[in-house]
Amino acid sequence: MTLSEWQALSLFRDDFKAACKDWLHRCGYTYSAPAESQPALPYLNSSTEGTPLHLLQQEAAKADGTPFYPVETPIVYNHSLDEVQEADHVKLIIISDNPGKNEQLHINQRYLVGQAGKVAEGFFRRNPSLDIDFRQNAIILNKTPVHTAKTKELKYVLDNAGSSFRSLFEETQVWLAARTAALQQALQCPLWLIGYGELRKKSLFTPYAEELKRQYASHADAPVFVFQHFSMNCFAIDLKKQSNPALSIGENLRTIGLRHRHEVLGW
Repeated sequence: MTLSEWQALSLFRDDFKAACKDWLHRCGYTYSAPAESQPALPYLNSSTEGTPLHLLQQEAAKADGTPFYPVETPIVYNHSLDEVQEADHVKLIIISDNPGKNEQLHINQRYLVGQAGKVAEGFFRRNPSLDIDFRQNAIILNKTPVHTAKTKELKYVLDNAGSSFRSLFEETQVWLAARTAALQQALQCPLWLIGYGELRKKSLFTPYAEELKRQYASHADAPVFVFQHFSMNCFAIDLKKQSNPALSIGENLRTIGLRHRHEVLGW
């Protein structure tokens, strides 16, 4: 990275970690890094209203038929960001939905480390012409750092949480959309939005989509692309279905990613 790119990334990750600590605190939790022996425990400060977030997340999983698992990190900062060095070459920013079961484990606290992440690794490994190592050249972020086992379970959490959490949930999206757009422009690399089912109007990630549109209002030619998610192999299936055999993998990705952006985001 150039010095300016490194400074932009360093500022982003410092501010993102601080924001995650603040969001945790406001929900009644303390921050605990993966290297610490114990995950954060709820201290339920006076500003916390209603059922604690981690219990709502467990209830959402149960209601959805997800087998029980311990929620250890209700709001997850991606600690993989802390390992990026100035000498590294960031070639891509990938935006997934929200941290799942593997991502929220205390010892992990990283994004796309479950099955979807393995699928993504395999895709880039099978397409060396893209010249991207998924774990070395990509910055991985989410539309919100709020955990649920499955993204759709966020609706249960929102329906049963107080107004302050619902406001915080929207705040996380607007913050990430604005700051990620700024980071993309500083790094001058493509940005892939992976998973678009909840980006449409009146959906879970509408605030993210609307803020991103504002950020790129005067940069409509920016390399921002929208794709199906890596989970359930949706990305690969859609790519195969829509690809033009006369084009390279890179050209097909650009064409399909822009098509989905126009369809879903309207710009």
